[in-house]
Amino acid sequence: MATTSIRLDQHLIDKATIMAKAFNRTPPKQIEHWAKIGEIMEDNPDLPYEFVKQAIIAKAEKEAGKLEPYDFG
Repeated sequence: MATTSIRLDQHLIDKATIMAKAFNRTPPKQIEHWAKIGEIMEDNPDLPYEFVKQAIIAKAEKEAGKLEPYDFG
């Protein structure tokens, strides 16, 4: 994975540092997380934030092999 240095507002870095600590992420990973959510929200303006958040969680669960089959039964 290639990395690039960019300049960011100190207020954004400070807030990312606080949130990163709360969610056991690094500040750069927290900023990546926010960027990912922002990209999804811009691509899907009709979707509510909670739906997008749950979709991200479901994808992570699938990648971790933690989903169970759903019985429509």
